[in-house]
Amino acid sequence: MSEAPHRDIVLFSSADWASKYWTNKQHIAARLAARGHRVLYVETVGLRQPGLNTLDARRIAARLKRGLGPIRKVRDNLWTLSPLTIPFSHSAPGIRSVNSWQLRLRIQSWLSSHNIRYPLVWTYHPYMLDVVAAIGPSRLIYHCVDDLGAIPGIDRIAFRRAEHQLLMLADAVFTTSHHLQQRCEAVAGRRAHYFGNVADIAHFAKARTCTELPPDLATIATPRLGYIGALSDFKVDFGLLDAVAGAHPQWHVVLIGEEREGQRDEDLARLAQRPNVHLLGWKPYDELPRYLAGFDVALLPQRLNDYTRAMFPMKFFEYLAAGRPIVSTPLDALRDLSDYFKAAATPHSFANAIAETLDALPVPLPVDAPILQQNSWDHRLDAMLAIVDGSPMRQAETGPVNLTSR
Repeated sequence: MSEAPHRDIVLFSSADWASKYWTNKQHIAARLAARGHRVLYVETVGLRQPGLNTLDARRIAARLKRGLGPIRKVRDNLWTLSPLTIPFSHSAPGIRSVNSWQLRLRIQSWLSSHNIRYPLVWTYHPYMLDVVAAIGPSRLIYHCVDDLGAIPGIDRIAFRRAEHQLLMLADAVFTTSHHLQQRCEAVAGRRAHYFGNVADIAHFAKARTCTELPPDLATIATPRLGYIGALSDFKVDFGLLDAVAGAHPQWHVVLIGEEREGQRDEDLARLAQRPNVHLLGWKPYDELPRYLAGFDVALLPQRLNDYTRAMFPMKFFEYLAAGRPIVSTPLDALRDLSDYFKAAATPHSFANAIAETLDALPVPLPVDAPILQQNSWDHRLDAMLAIVDGSPMRQAETGPVNLTSR
């Protein structure tokens, strides 16, 4: 682990800190804080345009309530800020100005109270440039981990416009898939660096030594085919799983996760009715290795669409660290890792790949295998921080930075 000077970091996330499903944002923030860097984790400003419905009304009310709360210290060196965000801001300059003004004041107040000047800014979305211009960052880092513009409900044109500006200004850009790298590199050039998603290898390797399965899993017959993650209809191909489960009633499909709020997917509802399909709900992160220990095959049944074309599933290295064989749909981000899983696009070929795996279960990779150790969070963070440290400081401590052009 590198021994770098402690930094002060403002991290703009596209996910709330307390989200049930931790992604890059929380993992990176937690590990930066654990290394002694002071981190202000700014929760999502609300990327999706809300609709005129009861669910979105409740979401807006909850966000406004959180936004009125104080900045909270949630662990050593880590604080969270919930923005007080008025909806519809990304396409409305007046609302955007109000949102930026209040967020800027709150961040500047936190920086002042901690005697911080010119923090490093690490962002996962582009809707923060107005705020950052007033902060005066020492460096601006864009960590592009998803094609957010492809998520249903997000204004794709407004997002692309804002992202292009961020790519022009960022000192370094980190991408997690070949598709994202190609798109970002077209604007950022050599400032764009490809780093696929990684995993907490030591945590998920606990599956290898688990001696007692969770009771709700232990009662399910084998073979068990398992998936862990949010049951999002634009990510997971429930129709494919339904076809596989229907054709092979002797196999048991186990899903660990919940539908995203407001989703009512007919394919998932039909899948859940099958006697050999088991929806066990969301499980705490600490419990996931015990569930993986009971999977005979780990599944990545992702849809093939604009969003997943740019997605590198964090579950891939989590599954691999747990010693589970993997069957996946052919995701572009995994094309360099074909030696470590079976890929199949149709229900028939997906089922064949599962059958072949069950007939000859592969020997798990050793935990100290280079492919695992080089794709751990600490190894990845070392590599990214080396690039951050290699980029020039934007300023001496003499005045605010100009973020209007590169």
